[in-house]
Amino acid sequence: MTKRRPASPRPPRLDLVDAVVLEVYGLVREGGWLADRALERVLRRERRMWASERRIAAESLYGLLRMQGQLEFLLSGVEPGRVGAGLSLPVRYAAWLVRFGGVEPTEAHARLAVPPGALADLRGAEARIAAIGDAPLRLAVEGSLPRFIVERFLAELGEEEARELVRVLNERAPLTVRANLLLGDRESLMTRLGSEGVRAERTRYSPWGLVLDGRENAFALSSFREGWFEIQDEGSQLIALACGARPGKVVVDACAGAGGKSLALAAEMHNKGSLFALDADPDRLKEARRRATRARVDNLRTRAIPADEGAEEALTDLRGRAAVVLVDAPCSGLGTLRRKPDARWRMKPEDPGRFAALQKELLSRFASLLAPGGRLVYATCAMGRTENGDVADEAEGTLGLSPAPLGELLGAERARALGARSNRVELFPHRHGTDGFFFAAFQKPL
Repeated sequence: MTKRRPASPRPPRLDLVDAVVLEVYGLVREGGWLADRALERVLRRERRMWASERRIAAESLYGLLRMQGQLEFLLSGVEPGRVGAGLSLPVRYAAWLVRFGGVEPTEAHARLAVPPGALADLRGAEARIAAIGDAPLRLAVEGSLPRFIVERFLAELGEEEARELVRVLNERAPLTVRANLLLGDRESLMTRLGSEGVRAERTRYSPWGLVLDGRENAFALSSFREGWFEIQDEGSQLIALACGARPGKVVVDACAGAGGKSLALAAEMHNKGSLFALDADPDRLKEARRRATRARVDNLRTRAIPADEGAEEALTDLRGRAAVVLVDAPCSGLGTLRRKPDARWRMKPEDPGRFAALQKELLSRFASLLAPGGRLVYATCAMGRTENGDVADEAEGTLGLSPAPLGELLGAERARALGARSNRVELFPHRHGTDGFFFAAFQKPL
């Protein structure tokens, strides 16, 4: 019997890919949309696109959003993050295709219908960047980041580490999932994924995590639909682990959002006890409830908390009751730039200080929920002292809380590997392979 040869992969229809990239890029750059929401909206409409074309469009869009600062500098001399580069969307996209997408200039000109000389200034780009005499500006151009972000990294990490961090922020983040312990442990999940043809590796630090190969659409897997795992960065998993949530206790996720950490806490509680997910956004709490249903979580109670003075009244019945309070506070999001490359262009130099003021207010509000001997974990997805160490210092000094050593919560070996300092951990993409996170644990006296 003659064996049938496997079908050759279909060549992508680049006209469809380019149209999607340009439409979504326009929504982000000119309409102020978040990239993931804009991409989801357009791809939902483009049902004729193949999975391979959707993947190419997404990778091209995120690549363009990452590197647009460098491209604008090369083509028009504008410092990354500054307004004023008078370049059309097709020219920016064509420039990315040539410089980072492996496309010849003649093909890019033809695909995007840009003038023949529009990309001429890309020639000799490496030498031009290397010749920039201002060191922070040179690193900002290399990494396609606003200068103020680079200056912060240089001041707090030094040149060598800042350069490595900037490089890693422009890499694709790993696809990390957390096993749902209510259905099975990490090894069981790995076996289940293998039966679906998905390769996975154990995470380095989290006992719950796996890194998938990234070629599959994780949301389409039957194991995801049946609640066996949640997509969650390893650093985020470690924050939930540090809470030490236990069955039968009252646990509060004070800034729960869509409930990613809430679900991890519920699994640690074995669905026993009361888990309160609080947030100011009712729509995000609705998403948390939907996710809880899929994950077989039974003990989650959601509650919308007003963002104004009405918050105090809404928390009256919880005061002094919680064994654990997690305050995963709103922040600048500087640690998530690998996953949200468009966020770098929305950030402002004053954002860390502005968020720090809010974080201190939230810590004061939610620390009152602790029972005697209760634990508070403060966390952000930011990098830098302003939103992290400085806020934790003030909390320790003004809220009557004591440091809770993380070696007891994470295990001594894991805490040592993470570089924990007493009750605090800072996670960096270039050091740990996670998103950038900070967390600190405190205890209320008995």
